[in-house]
Amino acid sequence: MTGDKRSYVIGQTEIAARPLAPALYLVATPIGNLADITLRALETLASADIVACEDTRVSRVLLERYGIRRRTTAYHEHNAAEAGPKLIAALEAGQSVALISDAGTPLVSDPGYRLVGEALDHGIRVVPIPGPSAALAALTASGLPSDAFLFAGFLPVKTGQRLTKLESFRQVPATLIFFESPRRLAETLAAMAKALGGGRKAAIGRELTKAFEETRTGTLRDLADHYAAADTPKGEIVICVGPAEAKADEPEDIDRLLLSLAAEMPASKAAAEAAKMTGGQKQALYRRLLELRDTAAEDSSG
Repeated sequence: MTGDKRSYVIGQTEIAARPLAPALYLVATPIGNLADITLRALETLASADIVACEDTRVSRVLLERYGIRRRTTAYHEHNAAEAGPKLIAALEAGQSVALISDAGTPLVSDPGYRLVGEALDHGIRVVPIPGPSAALAALTASGLPSDAFLFAGFLPVKTGQRLTKLESFRQVPATLIFFESPRRLAETLAAMAKALGGGRKAAIGRELTKAFEETRTGTLRDLADHYAAADTPKGEIVICVGPAEAKADEPEDIDRLLLSLAAEMPASKAAAEAAKMTGGQKQALYRRLLELRDTAAEDSSG
């Protein structure tokens, strides 16, 4: 449906949308619960000249929920080569374009990055309108470390390629986040247990923000066994895998680290930095650094 009326409806209240400056707007939309949309996202969708959707039928549900009547066009993996230049032309002509995916934040596991790259190459302003993200929702509910994480999207379907990809993540010092199909969940967890270690902590986020939302935690081995024995789960799946346990550094490696840091900063600060990097005790590292310096001094005098 198209129209010139630029407004959105919350409850029984119709709100006029303010004009948008010409730009490409990346609008995050709900991953399940339609109430998770932000006010800024609603106003952007209501005011944009063009709303580019991964699937116009899916997006229409959201737009109709909030009384938004704007022109929509499809932009997805299969038509990006054709649809992208048309959107760029509209942007260069001074129009505003809002890009949305079926759910969550655009560009996360979808082809929107190509459009953004083309827009930037043409000197077009790109504006993020932040909001829901399945990857971040799963991470925050997983109980796993969130100070460092790596989003890896979907793994390859073929067994050998999937194992090779997982092996490349084995020593990544961060929580790993994957999307997966419900019908492949059990075999993917089994592959993860084999490639990453069955004792590694993990969490499965299913149907996040929806009525039957579930987060199941355990080791990769336990989760693989559970889903192998259970019926195929329903809904969207996010897998979070905890980081690899840090291996104890060899004494020679710690010595080299201490001497390298001490060449750039005072001994006390070098010991403190080494403690952060290795998990060792600052005082013990400080004493070791002094020993190394004394040994080096004796060698040079001898």
